[in-house]
Amino acid sequence: MNKDAQMRAAINQKLIETGERERLKELLRAKLIECGWKDQLKAHCKEVIKEKGLEHVTVDDLVAEITPKGRETGFAMLPRLVLSSRTQAILLPQPSRLLG
Repeated sequence: MNKDAQMRAAINQKLIETGERERLKELLRAKLIECGWKDQLKAHCKEVIKEKGLEHVTVDDLVAEITPKGRETGFAMLPRLVLSSRTQAILLPQPSRLLG
């Protein structure tokens, strides 16, 4: 395991131990919902069902169709959510809480 991977593993372990990982996941989930990401995916599902017809769409079809769009739009929103000056202090755990 290289040093970068070791560092990531150590940080991830500390995030888990301190509860910060779960807190960050919940905050990110709330921010994605707040900025309309969930509604965008829901609308996309409705479009797919309308185009293909309800009888011709399975859950697997919907997952295959919306996963790339969800990842693309979600990842596109991440820098804005994480790095905005208003949320940076909230999202980024204090080093003393992680390493201390």
